Amino acid sequence: MSFHDRIPLCPEILDFLATSRRIGASDGSLEGGREAFLRVCRHFTPPRPDGWQVTDLQVDALPVRLYLPLAQAPSGGWPVLLYLHGGGWDHGHLDTHDWFAHAIARRLKIAIVAVAYRLAPEHPFPASLDDSLSILHAIRAGRLSDALNPQRIVVAGDSAGGALAAGLCVRLRDQGQAQPLGQALLYPVLTTHSHQPSASLYFDAPSLSVESLAGCLSRYLPDPALREHPWAMALHAKSFEGLAPAFIGVAEHDILYSEGLHYAERLRQDGTSATVHVGKGMVHGSLRAMGVAEVERFYDALAAAIEGFVRG
Repeated sequence: MSFHDRIPLCPEILDFLATSRRIGASDGSLEGGREAFLRVCRHFTPPRPDGWQVTDLQVDALPVRLYLPLAQAPSGGWPVLLYLHGGGWDHGHLDTHDWFAHAIARRLKIAIVAVAYRLAPEHPFPASLDDSLSILHAIRAGRLSDALNPQRIVVAGDSAGGALAAGLCVRLRDQGQAQPLGQALLYPVLTTHSHQPSASLYFDAPSLSVESLAGCLSRYLPDPALREHPWAMALHAKSFEGLAPAFIGVAEHDILYSEGLHYAERLRQDGTSATVHVGKGMVHGSLRAMGVAEVERFYDALAAAIEGFVRG
């Protein structure tokens, strides 16, 4: 039986998938896929909330988008959410993920820094992680804006961006650098192993299948020797001590569901706080399905976690 025969989805998620499939049709090439991804993301991007200033910057030769509330900054500057976009490490840029910033901006007054890191296969691992670290260092050095608090940073990412956010925390720990206040991982990729229970159950999921993830991984990690590097796939770390507290949001009907739960378990075993939110009835990528009740609850839980990280 197909995924849709096995898994009952609500009408709103079915409509989201059908619309994504229609708008996202491509010629099968990498460039065609990137253009299709942009069309889908733009279609599901809500208007920017009032009261925000958005500035595009170049920092260390990387495109960066800074979202700032148009309000009096708190003493010491705005806390920062460093956001690393999803897209399989080979798709996505600043314009594909405005939807995420807009969803957070509706809920929190916090500076958001989005990074257009270099993409695979032109730039495989560790290029995107290097870029993420470079921008984190730039924020901490006060090189983006005087309105930011360089000491109060949370890192976040969805899907491949979740892998980068988690890997960034592991790398910082391994290199003796300070952790962010928290890590918010949204249906993250955390292992190259495909034997997780949810990968078997949802192997043919329409939004992310085992086969499509394998293709992304082959472009991001073409060197087999790096496929279990803990900076690339955080679940392969030998220890989870000393990592930032985590919010891990997973979609119920996603091949990545099990590894998100497993990562939270491993963090807790090694003394790191980890909160899990399960998006009931959600599939991979459905954070773009704004207005669906369960998606809005997911964002509410995420915003509450970010606020908790910032308040300490």
